[in-house]
Amino acid sequence: MTSISRRNLLRAGVAGGVVSLAGGAPAFSWAGSRPVLTHGVQSGDPVGNSAVVWSRADRPGRLWVQVSKRPDFRGSRVLRGPIVTPGSDFTGKLTLRGLPAGERIHYRVRAESLDRPGLFGAPVSGSLRTAGRKGVRFVWTGDVVGQGWGIDPAYGGLKLFESMRRRQPDFLLHSGDTVYADGPLSETVTLPDGRIWRNVVTEEKLKVAETLTEYRGQYAYNLLDPAYRAFAAEVPQINQWDDHEVTNNWYPGEILDDARYTEKRVDVLAERARQAYHEWVPTPFREGPVHRKISYGPLLDIFVLDMRTFKDANDGNTYADPARGLLGREQRQWLIRGLRESKATWKVIANDLPIGLVVPDGAAAQEGVAQGDPGAPKGRELEFAQVLQSAHRHGVTGIVFLTADVHYTQANHYDPVRAAIQDFTPFWEFVSGPAHAGAFGPNALDGTFGPRTAFVNAPPVANTSPADGFQHFGEVEIDAGTRAFTVHLRDREGASLWSTTLAAPRR
Repeated sequence: MTSISRRNLLRAGVAGGVVSLAGGAPAFSWAGSRPVLTHGVQSGDPVGNSAVVWSRADRPGRLWVQVSKRPDFRGSRVLRGPIVTPGSDFTGKLTLRGLPAGERIHYRVRAESLDRPGLFGAPVSGSLRTAGRKGVRFVWTGDVVGQGWGIDPAYGGLKLFESMRRRQPDFLLHSGDTVYADGPLSETVTLPDGRIWRNVVTEEKLKVAETLTEYRGQYAYNLLDPAYRAFAAEVPQINQWDDHEVTNNWYPGEILDDARYTEKRVDVLAERARQAYHEWVPTPFREGPVHRKISYGPLLDIFVLDMRTFKDANDGNTYADPARGLLGREQRQWLIRGLRESKATWKVIANDLPIGLVVPDGAAAQEGVAQGDPGAPKGRELEFAQVLQSAHRHGVTGIVFLTADVHYTQANHYDPVRAAIQDFTPFWEFVSGPAHAGAFGPNALDGTFGPRTAFVNAPPVANTSPADGFQHFGEVEIDAGTRAFTVHLRDREGASLWSTTLAAPRR
């Protein structure tokens, strides 16, 4: 009899009760068996008195969600969820409404068989906290399973998610690169000191993603990790996408010059990636751009940017046309108007590309906002100059930028006294990541908006593995009484490397 290893079972997509890791019909008959939730539960976008709950079944069926303020589910209500089919990769979401403010809500999801109504699978439980008038604590990070570093249980798997869970945050702000669809995994990687990193692998992670099934498999892979899955069941997420959900440094209209891809049209890849993203990420159903505002009580508004859908080409972006850039006219005006109308003490702008760090795309092009010179704004900098100048003219205070993307952690303060333009209010940008990827940095600073670095923690060599540290997340705590905004930049174990407290702006 041939021996079958656990690793090969994962390749086949049938390990640990997981029937199909990445879509398509399971390979066995469902007759007489109960439906199974294959990848746990997740929640997201906790807005006011609502939140989204997600799960995935192993077959066509209906999801049911039981909701209660009590962990024993006494006094609960049962909500009928969506029917899940192969068209959605058997994933489904339900928006819970009418939730009490400032409470931990317990929920559990079951799947009901379509061909045998009344036949239910075992429930899977989760919880989430709704916004209230008490203080706020949340975490942020980005960049998961990048540069060939997948799940190796010997090195703790996706351990940073367990460290974040222990902080008991109200939610995670995921700053993009939720998956690395362009980052194939090999079974083993030899570390510089000779140790062997052994990746759990699945079929969909062996090559760059091009098909819808392959894009779906990127999200399924991350949920194989116990720490990731436990975190997702307990902490709601606010997700944004960046480039690696599709392919590295992509922009609309791009034609790839990459031998790994048979499909060279990025717009085709992006459409498939977008479908997989909306199927597997616990965000509300939406067409088009994914920017949105999340209001988390009177202390905090989060403006979640979409810096991909409207992005111009990475080459030649030193133009003087303010109508071009990363955000597009409609989103830029939405952000300007939203900042002006916000009544929250703090306005967090979740930007998946940093403001003042130079992020090259090859030798001459720029991937991010910064153009790499300290002069007056040009290119994509014009958009953010307009946002900052408008906020300043209208007396908007409490703006903080949070980002990831560059695979190290840094705190930068921006001040017009040091800048090429003067009519904006000083602000901070905090960078933290990666969650589980190769570590890089530090990047050069662009002087246009007058940055000064207060703290940086970056590896000594490029693509440092998670086994050697330099994985990071950030934590924000807003005090209900003083309204002060405290930031900690933390390592993979959860230890604080640096912190600062910003006093609440005057009313």
